[in-house]
Amino acid sequence: MRREPGRGRFGRALDAFLVLVALHSFAVGFFLLLATRWGARFGGFGEVQPLFFARQAGIFHFVAGTAYLIERFRYGGVTIVLVAKATAVAFLATAALAGEGAWSIPLSAAGDGLMGLAIWWLRRRERAEGG
Repeated sequence: MRREPGRGRFGRALDAFLVLVALHSFAVGFFLLLATRWGARFGGFGEVQPLFFARQAGIFHFVAGTAYLIERFRYGGVTIVLVAKATAVAFLATAALAGEGAWSIPLSAAGDGLMGLAIWWLRRRERAEGG
Protein backbone atom coordinates (compact mmCIF):
# COMPACT_ATOMS: atom_id res chain seq x y z
CA MET A 1 0.00 0.00 0.00
CA ARG A 2 1.43 3.34 -1.05
CA ARG A 3 0.91 6.48 0.93
CA GLU A 4 -1.45 9.13 -0.36
CA PRO A 5 -0.24 12.71 -0.80
CA GLY A 6 -2.00 15.76 0.58
CA ARG A 7 -1.96 15.11 4.31
CA GLY A 8 -2.81 17.78 6.81
CA ARG A 9 -0.66 19.66 9.27
CA PHE A 10 -0.41 16.83 11.81
CA GLY A 11 0.76 14.45 9.09
CA ARG A 12 3.44 16.93 8.07
CA ALA A 13 4.43 17.46 11.71
CA LEU A 14 4.65 13.70 12.20
CA ASP A 15 6.83 13.36 9.10
CA ALA A 16 9.20 16.07 10.35
CA PHE A 17 9.36 14.67 13.87
CA LEU A 18 9.97 11.14 12.60
CA VAL A 19 12.90 12.41 10.51
CA LEU A 20 14.36 13.93 13.70
CA VAL A 21 13.87 10.63 15.56
CA ALA A 22 15.63 8.77 12.74
CA LEU A 23 18.48 11.31 12.79
CA HIS A 24 18.79 10.70 16.53
CA SER A 25 19.09 6.96 15.86
CA PHE A 26 21.73 7.62 13.20
CA ALA A 27 23.71 9.82 15.61
CA VAL A 28 23.64 7.17 18.34
CA GLY A 29 24.57 4.58 15.74
CA PHE A 30 27.49 6.70 14.54
CA PHE A 31 28.99 7.03 18.02
CA LEU A 32 28.52 3.35 18.83
CA LEU A 33 29.83 2.12 15.50
CA LEU A 34 32.55 4.61 14.58
CA ALA A 35 33.52 6.31 17.84
CA THR A 36 32.92 3.29 20.06
CA ARG A 37 35.40 3.91 22.87
CA TRP A 38 34.58 7.61 23.17
CA GLY A 39 30.82 7.00 22.90
CA ALA A 40 30.87 4.37 25.65
CA ARG A 41 32.89 6.60 27.98
CA PHE A 42 30.66 9.60 27.23
CA GLY A 43 27.56 7.52 28.02
CA GLY A 44 28.97 6.58 31.41
CA PHE A 45 29.98 3.00 30.63
CA GLY A 46 33.74 3.32 30.89
CA GLU A 47 35.88 0.95 28.87
CA VAL A 48 33.91 -1.52 26.74
CA GLN A 49 35.40 -4.86 25.73
CA PRO A 50 34.96 -6.44 23.29
CA LEU A 51 34.00 -3.57 21.01
CA PHE A 52 32.03 -5.88 18.72
CA PHE A 53 28.79 -5.76 20.74
CA ALA A 54 28.79 -1.98 21.11
CA ARG A 55 29.42 -1.69 17.37
CA GLN A 56 26.65 -4.20 16.69
CA ALA A 57 24.32 -1.94 18.69
CA GLY A 58 25.51 0.92 16.51
CA ILE A 59 24.62 -0.78 13.25
CA PHE A 60 21.27 -1.75 14.76
CA HIS A 61 20.53 1.96 15.31
CA PHE A 62 21.20 2.64 11.61
CA VAL A 63 18.88 -0.22 10.63
CA ALA A 64 16.15 0.94 13.02
CA GLY A 65 16.32 4.57 11.87
CA THR A 66 16.14 3.46 8.25
CA ALA A 67 13.15 1.21 9.00
CA TYR A 68 11.32 4.13 10.63
CA LEU A 69 11.76 6.22 7.48
CA ILE A 70 10.84 3.44 5.05
CA GLU A 71 7.67 2.54 6.93
CA ARG A 72 6.55 6.16 7.23
CA PHE A 73 7.40 7.46 3.77
CA ARG A 74 6.51 4.36 1.79
CA TYR A 75 3.52 3.06 3.74
CA GLY A 76 2.45 5.92 6.03
CA GLY A 77 2.85 3.86 9.21
CA VAL A 78 4.59 4.29 12.54
CA THR A 79 4.27 0.80 14.05
CA ILE A 80 7.97 -0.05 13.86
CA VAL A 81 9.09 3.11 15.65
CA LEU A 82 6.39 2.73 18.33
CA VAL A 83 7.36 -0.90 19.02
CA ALA A 84 11.06 0.02 19.05
CA LYS A 85 10.55 2.91 21.47
CA ALA A 86 8.30 0.91 23.81
CA THR A 87 10.79 -1.97 23.83
CA ALA A 88 13.67 0.43 24.47
CA VAL A 89 11.85 2.05 27.39
CA ALA A 90 11.10 -1.35 28.96
CA PHE A 91 14.70 -2.51 28.54
CA LEU A 92 16.29 0.73 29.72
CA ALA A 93 13.97 1.16 32.70
CA THR A 94 14.64 -2.43 33.77
CA ALA A 95 18.40 -1.87 33.43
CA ALA A 96 18.20 1.33 35.49
CA LEU A 97 16.12 -0.36 38.20
CA ALA A 98 18.58 -3.29 38.23
CA GLY A 99 21.35 -0.88 39.18
CA GLU A 100 23.17 -0.23 35.91
CA GLY A 101 25.07 2.90 36.82
CA ALA A 102 25.55 4.76 33.55
CA TRP A 103 23.93 8.21 33.64
CA SER A 104 22.71 7.76 30.08
CA ILE A 105 20.39 4.83 30.85
CA PRO A 106 17.53 6.64 32.65
CA LEU A 107 17.96 9.65 30.37
CA SER A 108 17.66 7.40 27.31
CA ALA A 109 14.58 5.70 28.77
CA ALA A 110 12.93 9.07 29.31
CA GLY A 111 13.94 10.31 25.85
CA ASP A 112 12.70 7.20 24.08
CA GLY A 113 9.46 7.36 26.06
CA LEU A 114 8.90 11.00 25.11
CA MET A 115 9.68 10.30 21.45
CA GLY A 116 7.25 7.38 21.41
CA LEU A 117 4.49 9.36 23.11
CA ALA A 118 4.94 12.28 20.72
CA ILE A 119 4.75 9.99 17.68
CA TRP A 120 1.69 8.21 19.08
CA TRP A 121 -0.05 11.54 19.77
CA LEU A 122 0.81 13.01 16.36
CA ARG A 123 -0.43 9.83 14.66
CA ARG A 124 -3.75 10.06 16.54
CA ARG A 125 -4.11 13.70 15.51
CA GLU A 126 -3.19 12.85 11.90
CA ARG A 127 -5.90 10.18 11.80
CA ALA A 128 -8.42 12.56 13.35
CA GLU A 129 -7.80 15.06 10.56
CA GLY A 130 -8.36 12.34 7.97
CA GLY A 131 -4.84 11.08 7.35
